[in-house]
Amino acid sequence: MLTATQTPAQVFEAYKHRQVTLTILGSGAWGKALAHIANSNDHRVRMWSRSGDLSLEEAVDGAEVIMSAISMKGVPDLVQRLKELNIPETTVLVTATKGLDPETTLTPSQIFQRAFPNHAVAVLSGPNLSKEIEAGLPAATVIACANETAAEAAQHVFAGENFRAYRSPDPLGAELGGTLKNVIAIAVGVCEGLNLGSNARSALITRALPEVMRIGTHLGGQPETFLGLSGLGDMLATCTSSLSRNYRVGYGLAQGKPLEQILEELGSTAEGVNTAYVLHDIAQREQISVPISQQVYLLLKGDISAEEAVAALMERKLKAEDYQEILQSE
Repeated sequence: MLTATQTPAQVFEAYKHRQVTLTILGSGAWGKALAHIANSNDHRVRMWSRSGDLSLEEAVDGAEVIMSAISMKGVPDLVQRLKELNIPETTVLVTATKGLDPETTLTPSQIFQRAFPNHAVAVLSGPNLSKEIEAGLPAATVIACANETAAEAAQHVFAGENFRAYRSPDPLGAELGGTLKNVIAIAVGVCEGLNLGSNARSALITRALPEVMRIGTHLGGQPETFLGLSGLGDMLATCTSSLSRNYRVGYGLAQGKPLEQILEELGSTAEGVNTAYVLHDIAQREQISVPISQQVYLLLKGDISAEEAVAALMERKLKAEDYQEILQSE
């Protein structure tokens, strides 16, 4: 608890040197993987879900770090409920959700920060396939926060022997990298499902990186962030693994399966589907060139086939590979 002589920064500093009380909101695969890491580091971990016995108020009472690991669609309501609980400013708020809100086009951290302007809000994002993490395989992530001491506190909670946590001062860039690559993973899944080969997959991922950077920097992220773990690193993991739900969406579409059937077979959320729709609205509003994401959007809507999406990308006009030009427009 904050005393009259302590600042939040001093309290965050203390978190770095002792066991902390962590509440994870969301008991899906990702939330459980994060809980496993924190438990392995001997922190006190509580888990909350909408279907559980613990009330939200009970779950966050006394929590020094609150981690949100729910799907994007539940974030606005959850944040509103948390706002009513008078959470102390010494509680570090961390979001591990990757997505965009359809109503506001905001990211989860932006929604949290608007509701809690005086709190430290951090983002955890990286090439973190939950099944591999739960299996104890080596992985790395980024904990990004404008408040460096709060980032260090969260780093203390989650960094472990097989889970390397790096800090970043760019939460929006880290979050956008992890969010936008889900749309690209759908495109790569299509490429794989059509058996177009390694050359095509490599070309697609390479061309997708500047597209993600172009969107992300336009929305406020820093360019270098998209070349790190939460950008390129997360894209490579999500675009090349059958463990990726978004990759599997694209693969299923290439096989001619209806989107509804694919999502039912997944049995969990593929955030890239919602993100593609919201990204389309943002690109239209901001006049950002997003050729790959645009084809994914049309494919998800059922306006074109997987083969037509690939043909549209291959038929784009011939031009030089000028990297600065790529970042600005295609």
